[in-house]
Amino acid sequence: MTITIALAGKGGVGKTTVAGMVVKFLAQNQTGSILAIDADPSSNLNMVLGLDLDWTVGDIREDMLEQVKSSLNIGGAAMGSMPGGTTKREYLEYHVRSSLAEGSRFDLIAMGRGEGPGCYCAVNHNLREVIDDLSRHYAYVVIDNEAGMEHLSRRTTRDVQHLFIVSDPTQRGLVAARRIADMRKELDINIENAWLIINRLRGGELPAELKAFAEKLDVPLLGVIPADDALAEFEFSGKPLVELGDKSPVYLAVEGMVEKVLGMKRT
Repeated sequence: MTITIALAGKGGVGKTTVAGMVVKFLAQNQTGSILAIDADPSSNLNMVLGLDLDWTVGDIREDMLEQVKSSLNIGGAAMGSMPGGTTKREYLEYHVRSSLAEGSRFDLIAMGRGEGPGCYCAVNHNLREVIDDLSRHYAYVVIDNEAGMEHLSRRTTRDVQHLFIVSDPTQRGLVAARRIADMRKELDINIENAWLIINRLRGGELPAELKAFAEKLDVPLLGVIPADDALAEFEFSGKPLVELGDKSPVYLAVEGMVEKVLGMKRT
């Protein structure tokens, strides 16, 4: 059975950093295959993981639609079809698999830009099926979602075992976390467990006001991640965050949280 971990939270709270640390922990502490899905249009999870990114799913979708438009202009038996008699589903499946960025212990697929002005309903339905089918071949799937939650059910029909709602230590971040916690019940996918993570905390203890606010949310606080100047140095240099040392306080905090929710111990 594939275990899916999804991350959500308002922009700028460090979801991608946490996603990278989750992938790092899984890669170092279990033997199953790992698929990371970058569902944020900015597509920078590859930089955190140290992988090159040539194509995104958005690029594939737009390229396919351009080819369909070209065949419509030509007319005849090929009108509205793909070159060589390939079905749209076959075309998407081949190119999505080809777009995988492969690491030594994990693979990455990036969703890329959102839909343009055309009709994408049928294409997106096929894409969901292709990505769901691809995900079934991995032991773990880690989805770095965009700022809200409304797009998650467009990306997958799979159940999510663990939703990590990431916030910074601010009232604004926690208000966004509350909205996401409430929104998860309206999605077309089943989220089995939801957890709150507070990132970039300085001083070790949550201020009383934030702690009181967090306790009122409909999700338990899984843990806090300290602010770390060493992480900022990686960001400045562009060095992949997965190369953070195992003694990094950021990595250690995420390590403890993943161990807790998965019942897994480090090797």
